[in-house]
Amino acid sequence: MDTAVFAEFGCSSESVGVTLTGMASQFEVTFDDDPARFLERAGAWLAAEPVVSTVVATIAERLAQAARTGARILDAPYSWFAVVTDAAGEIAGVAMRTAPFAPYPPYLLAMPDGAAAALADALVDRGEEVGGANGALPATEAFAARIVDRSGGDVEVRMHTRLFELGTLVDPAPARGRLRLAYDEEAPLALDWFHRFHVDADEQAGHHGHASRAEGTTMDDVRDRIRNGRIWMWVDDGDTPRHLTGANPPAYGVSRIGPVYTPKEHRGRGYASAAVAEVSRLLQADGIRVSLFTDQANPTSNRIYVALGFEPVVDMVELTIQ
Repeated sequence: MDTAVFAEFGCSSESVGVTLTGMASQFEVTFDDDPARFLERAGAWLAAEPVVSTVVATIAERLAQAARTGARILDAPYSWFAVVTDAAGEIAGVAMRTAPFAPYPPYLLAMPDGAAAALADALVDRGEEVGGANGALPATEAFAARIVDRSGGDVEVRMHTRLFELGTLVDPAPARGRLRLAYDEEAPLALDWFHRFHVDADEQAGHHGHASRAEGTTMDDVRDRIRNGRIWMWVDDGDTPRHLTGANPPAYGVSRIGPVYTPKEHRGRGYASAAVAEVSRLLQADGIRVSLFTDQANPTSNRIYVALGFEPVVDMVELTIQ
């Protein structure tokens, strides 16, 4: 369920002391729009739980690398990382807001309810409009509840997701064809499949509204992934692509697989299982831990990954606030 999530960053830093009564008053929220500086401060904390922190870590590292090389990155209306510290000055949790798709939801890692409430208070005080939130449970629910307490509205669940890590790889049944890296000239096809992935995933899970996040994946992003060996095709005997599996560059020794897409006309032949197994094997051979997200309402993907040896790590949620 992964997409590219880029934003443009400057160099300012702002600290917001939360002084409200209750749980939130025990925490301080610091916002930073420089991903490299954020990693300097929070990197050790992220590395302590690298599977759980995979989304924040990979996006921060990707953006920091883009800033160093001057690579093109996508503008987003909000562009920050946040560190929440407790009364002793220790990191209690982190969050980010870099999503280029509406409603531009903040993404929260696990943190105490009071820390999540402090983050919500800080955003309201900054005047940011918050129309949703994604991330770990129960922190994301606590954050959204505080936003509603302060600003009004109602909270609705868009999707329940689950983060998995591969344990012992279980070989699937053989599938005809083979895995290979995508060719540069296949970038238009790969981009089309990235976009179709979200539409078809919604259809399989019986809900809607997630296709817009495909806009966060551009041709430049796909070409960059191909050139860095992060998109694979499962091809038939004539070298024609029948399936695509992507993976993010590793951060703190963890890589996140996604998207995993087979066009409707080629499903039921075992391509997804075979491709994910082979990509996972390649990553593990390099000493990399393998993770991925699933939509809990999509029985097909959950069944495939559990059969391959993926084990649940943490449940997450995507919420809208209206």
